[in-house]
Amino acid sequence: MPEARVLVIGSGGREHALCWKLADSPYVKQIFCAPGSVGISSVNKVESVDIDLKNYSALGKWCKENSIDLVVIGPEDPLANGIVDALTPLGIQCFGPSKAGAEIEANKSWSKKFMLKYQIPTARFQSFTDANSAKEYIKSAPFPALVVKASGLAAGKGVVVASNKEEACQAVDEILTDAKYGSAGQTVVVEELLEGDEVSVLAFTDGETVSLMPPAQDHKRVGDGDTGPNTGGMGAYCPCPLITRDQLADVQDQVLQKAIDGLKAEGIKYVGVLYAGLMITKSGPMTLEFNCRFGDPETQVLMMLLESDLYTVMKACVEGKLKQQQVTWNTKMSAVGVVIASKGYPETSTKGCVISGLSQVASQPGLAVFHSGVARGANGSLVTWGGRVLLVAARAAALRAAAAAATAAAASIDFPGAHYRKDIAHRAFSNMKTFEH
Repeated sequence: MPEARVLVIGSGGREHALCWKLADSPYVKQIFCAPGSVGISSVNKVESVDIDLKNYSALGKWCKENSIDLVVIGPEDPLANGIVDALTPLGIQCFGPSKAGAEIEANKSWSKKFMLKYQIPTARFQSFTDANSAKEYIKSAPFPALVVKASGLAAGKGVVVASNKEEACQAVDEILTDAKYGSAGQTVVVEELLEGDEVSVLAFTDGETVSLMPPAQDHKRVGDGDTGPNTGGMGAYCPCPLITRDQLADVQDQVLQKAIDGLKAEGIKYVGVLYAGLMITKSGPMTLEFNCRFGDPETQVLMMLLESDLYTVMKACVEGKLKQQQVTWNTKMSAVGVVIASKGYPETSTKGCVISGLSQVASQPGLAVFHSGVARGANGSLVTWGGRVLLVAARAAALRAAAAAATAAAASIDFPGAHYRKDIAHRAFSNMKTFEH
């Protein structure tokens, strides 16, 4: 008998995918999502609820009154603000790290020093609060110190990969002097520019054991061929062939397990998802950053391949029993997700444009549509309500077939100003000589 009642925090494509997968569980009776979305509410067993997510005592009371068995936190902000620390003492189980654990993403300066302390492979760096010192470092470092990051949370936008020293110095001025990202940029991290392919490796963890998910690759640039400004992510695919089996084993031991052991040594029991953003360099995988939660858009493609019961896996993490839990993935398939963005994204976004073609796509086998920025318009129509509007995900035996299906599906969904990339997974195809399912 399904008995469990789950609350998912968030409203984007990542949370839509998590709700979609949790709803599959025979153990889950009902899922609430706060604030949720039109798309999330259309998932079987799911109801969007309006709760003040900043008022933790009211949230705790609501969870008690509604007999919530598990709270799953999607975005990083509530984690960094201590939502888990507020709910756990009330006896409410949370899938997600404490405020101290979330520092690994929320404070890049702390995170880099942590990597150094626990010998996790990462780029050379320095942290600065003074613009002139930072610029001096850029000019005099014996390596290309061209990556400038706001240390705090800047909604995935506080990183500048400069093409020369002048641009890097300009980024320092924008972040530290002009406070482009507000308090998130009171400290900057200047680091070495690494060369290679970026790969995301996420893992479930109970604070002791790590269970790796298939490697994925996100596409940050807005335009085909990785051109144009950075975005929150224009698509993703998995598994990503640009990291070898040996390198993946290396990432498990030298990056993710070392991080969990290091956090434990710091007195932090880290529960939830630990996400390693990696650069696969000539000398092996290097850690660019850690995130304290599921990625978006990686989650949407990962959930297409997860065979295990997501609720059971999350429960095992929360109860410290991940070692006894077999987490299985569909290794015979690939999944590709293409984001459809609104006019002006990433600089601006457009609201209120009517979306057409959704129902035809959603009914096709092997395809799923996850809503990121969609609202209910007049006469029951669906309209754009943000920068990233939708993600279309396709699953197929070959990566090329999944990419073709996702791109074709994106082409059949329309609204004024819609744009999407037609080359998601292109880096894998240029390496296809070594990889075909």
